[in-house]
Amino acid sequence: MTHPYAEWLGRSEERTERLDVGAVRALAATLDLQAAPQPGEPLPAGWHWLYFNPVVRRSGLGADGHPRRGGFLPPIELPRRMWAGGRIRYLQDLPVDALATRRSVIRSIEHKVGKRGALCFVTVEHTVSCDGRDGLVEEQDLVYREAAAGAAPAAAPQPFDGVAEFGHDFVADATLLFRYSALTFNGHRIHYDQAYAQAEEGYPGLVVHGPLLATLLQQLALRHAGGRRLQRFAFRGVNPVFVDRAFRLEGRQEREDELELWARGPAGELLMSASATLG
Repeated sequence: MTHPYAEWLGRSEERTERLDVGAVRALAATLDLQAAPQPGEPLPAGWHWLYFNPVVRRSGLGADGHPRRGGFLPPIELPRRMWAGGRIRYLQDLPVDALATRRSVIRSIEHKVGKRGALCFVTVEHTVSCDGRDGLVEEQDLVYREAAAGAAPAAAPQPFDGVAEFGHDFVADATLLFRYSALTFNGHRIHYDQAYAQAEEGYPGLVVHGPLLATLLQQLALRHAGGRRLQRFAFRGVNPVFVDRAFRLEGRQEREDELELWARGPAGELLMSASATLG
């Protein structure tokens, strides 16, 4: 049987833009950091998500605020699209304010059926380079799902039993979500339009961005890296995180060069799991 989106497998695109220092300063302020990296200094882990985001005219957006289906990504008919997780290899520093190129390739498209209906997973590989040298390689997993099932009650959260050696509390307020959406040019309405998030997608409130949560976990890893750099980072979203609800960023040392990391929700549930390899 022919794959329904076979022509999209292996499809590629390239984008080139400057790793603008203004966006770096704005994200540092958004994350309430005292100082921001200066031009020529390394771009912090996870901050590459500020760049290479699609710029689509307002008339080209769907009802959810995402660009309409088609173009580089396959036109998956399932209505709800989210970032499920990914894996990053950091090869060398990307200097702030340098001109960088991202080459993206669609590596896989896989259909599944889960507890809540049909799913489609699309994995895209991104390679970001400066001066012809690769700085990082990322595999990004996108998931497409069926529409929310009306007012069906959500399953009770299951407490996560991970034992942390370090961690701290965090609260994402609406201003943080608005700023991060603006900086990443993310129009998905679940992050800033509460009426849409509740009525159309069935969430109790605004949803914290998966990449934002992954960025916070990478910051946590580097605080406990003893001066070493991040070589690999993998993460997977498990449960959504909601605005104004305190959660904990936690971790523990597994081996000398490996950390296990996670975000734990207000009911003890696992929100995101991650692992980091240090150099």
